[in-house]
Amino acid sequence: MSPITHLFASWLVAAKTTNNPRDCRLVTLAGIVPDADGLGLALDLGGSDLGHEQTWFYARYHHYLLHGWFGAALSTVVLACFARQRLRAAVLCLIVFHLHLLCDLIGSRGPSAVDLWPIFYFGPFSKDPMWLWKGQWPLDAWPNRLLSVVLFLWGLCVAVRRGDSFVGVFNRRVDSVFVGVLRGWKDALVRKRQTKQRNDRTPDPP
Repeated sequence: MSPITHLFASWLVAAKTTNNPRDCRLVTLAGIVPDADGLGLALDLGGSDLGHEQTWFYARYHHYLLHGWFGAALSTVVLACFARQRLRAAVLCLIVFHLHLLCDLIGSRGPSAVDLWPIFYFGPFSKDPMWLWKGQWPLDAWPNRLLSVVLFLWGLCVAVRRGDSFVGVFNRRVDSVFVGVLRGWKDALVRKRQTKQRNDRTPDPP
């Protein structure tokens, strides 16, 4: 699935299961860090544009380097070291990491019906076993789009109540502005609704 979808899903899990902003950010990162093995795409495209020999880092290493137990162990150990509640954060990091794998297994197919993305859980040391679901839907299919929209709207609702959002994973200052705008919109809608209710209760003059 899209890294943005992973971000929304991981942040919602973290927001519901952690009790401080730092651990929330760290657990969220555990849910998106597996896609770091897809950064080879930038090298593939950049090298091609600069006239260098075509490389295939993305096809070779995405879902192979960090989409398995090695990536889970590495990200969990590193991220949990910075957490306030390390044991709890470690468990949650493992959970959202494997949620990422599950989502990719379900909805990361390419445009062709045979362009399936497998998961090599013992990568980068072995390609056995290889996990593959033949019913995998395309990356741009409507279920992925619908899920992204639902998670995004849910995340906005949670952010208004909490006072922070998934934006804070990357920049807390921008996040405070973002949540402030959301709360301003909510307050405006509440005032508008209250005004309408008062007007509806007010009898018309004879």
